[in-house]
Amino acid sequence: MSKHAAKGSSGQQGAELPEKSGVAAKAQELKVFFEESQVELKKITWPSRKETYATCAAVMVLVLVMSLFLGVVDLGLSKIIEAVLS
Repeated sequence: MSKHAAKGSSGQQGAELPEKSGVAAKAQELKVFFEESQVELKKITWPSRKETYATCAAVMVLVLVMSLFLGVVDLGLSKIIEAVLS
């Protein structure tokens, strides 16, 4: 089995690239990566400004609720440990 056959696929799909070595091969891989990335970026549907604000508000509320809950639990456990150790 040759060195190239043992490697298998390099994770790229689609057309096979001609065998190159060194910097030329890496440059070709980078070019293919950016071309595929550009195709994938065109498939994205970005949220509207309204959706972004709504999601941000939901995250902020969740963070506030969770921080209050964890603060109360921490305070309660601290008091219990303090009572047990004193």
